[in-house]
Amino acid sequence: MITQSPDTHPKIEELLISLIRSSSTAKRISRVRSLSESTIRLSRRAIMRANPDLDKKELNLKFISYHYGEKLAGLLREYMETRSL
Repeated sequence: MITQSPDTHPKIEELLISLIRSSSTAKRISRVRSLSESTIRLSRRAIMRANPDLDKKELNLKFISYHYGEKLAGLLREYMETRSL
């Protein structure tokens, strides 16, 4: 087996993969969801720290811009302005 993590011993990596494979689907989905929530939370926190002068709406648009692209963020901004959200 080719290792996926150069900083993890191959036996340990094999064990971790085995544990993941033996987990139930619900447990795997739960772990992915938890990791996704943590990643989003940390990203939002970093954006807030880097832009303390922005309001909540602008912070959300910046998050969208970083993760989904400036084009989508611009379209959402236009939509929000026409709907006065």
